[in-house]
Amino acid sequence: MRHTWRWFGSVDRVSVQDAAQAGALGIVSALHHIPTGEVWPTDEIGRRQAEVRAGGLSWDVVESIPVSESIKTQTGEWRNHIANWQETLRRLSAAGIKTVCYNFMPVLDWTRTDLRWTTRQGAKAMRFDRIDFVAFDVHLLERPGAAEDYDVETLQQARQRFHDMDDNRKLELSRNIGAGLPGSADGYSLPQLREHLRTYDGIDRARLQQNLVDFLTEVTPVAERVGINICAHPDDPPWALLGLPRVLSTAQDYAYMLDQVDSRVNGLTFCTGSLGALAANDLPAMVRQFAPRIHFVHLRNVRREEGRTPCSFYEDEHLEGDTDMVAVIAELLKEEKRRRVAGRSDNEIPMRPDHGQEILDDLTRGAQPGYPAIGRLKGLAELRGIERALSHSVYGLS
Repeated sequence: MRHTWRWFGSVDRVSVQDAAQAGALGIVSALHHIPTGEVWPTDEIGRRQAEVRAGGLSWDVVESIPVSESIKTQTGEWRNHIANWQETLRRLSAAGIKTVCYNFMPVLDWTRTDLRWTTRQGAKAMRFDRIDFVAFDVHLLERPGAAEDYDVETLQQARQRFHDMDDNRKLELSRNIGAGLPGSADGYSLPQLREHLRTYDGIDRARLQQNLVDFLTEVTPVAERVGINICAHPDDPPWALLGLPRVLSTAQDYAYMLDQVDSRVNGLTFCTGSLGALAANDLPAMVRQFAPRIHFVHLRNVRREEGRTPCSFYEDEHLEGDTDMVAVIAELLKEEKRRRVAGRSDNEIPMRPDHGQEILDDLTRGAQPGYPAIGRLKGLAELRGIERALSHSVYGLS
């Protein structure tokens, strides 16, 4: 696999040179300052490439070209936003970038109740606390009909949790859940979040799933023509939130998407953390099922804290947690070998060590939550070690 590293641009407290020293070969980045729905300017693409090259690496993967809420709901300027998405693909291809990640999560991207939760070793990790989230939904957001989505015991626990929260925790919880895309300055206040939720009135899971297919029907032919692999990131967490449907949470979801728009360039970002939060997802089996259409890989591990779905979970160390990372990497290496034999040009799948616990000097650096320097370096080193061992000739995966 090609080892890459997410970088948020000049605002990132972790530099491109840091990534190179950690062992990364390429950078995963995006133009977060360009408003969602607009075409990415060619000069801004070139400027980001120059910044990455100055640090000694190449810009390998775009994560992400945001898909606007208008596209997801097929309202307002959605057709113009699709045309702009297509044009951005053309400009990225002209700049030599061949992999573009995106997500189709309504309103909220990845959702956590804690951005710097303290582990038993004193590290800081992101966490999703199920009861805190319900307390937010029912008592802080006061979403109409929210209580109907939860069982009686959960509602009682959430009521008590909310009663025990001080004002600082309530504010922190609202900020954490309403945070925007990683690297962006966007975020939702409670009134803004309520307003965005209302735009999905009448949009159920089947409708959102069809809107995804409609989007891909428009952008996939452009991706084919310009030689870009587009890859959908799974829902994080992989279950419905705030009454909003989710359509990329399971093997069945991805099978439907890939069958409906059956082009090799239309694929998935295989995120072991997002998919691993759902106990029913068999990750090594999913790699085997979708191997030819996996265009990008996020390797991270989560620890589920409950034997139920939805559940509380936290971002564990890369080789800990509930995902068998060795088995996942073995399946990915088998797919790379098949691609080499078949003569595919995309036989080296880009991978990045996703998220990471803040450890050692990370604790004072103040980097983007989930994206510390040393925590990711540790994760990348461990993942590279597994890959190097499995790629040894004695195992036959090289």
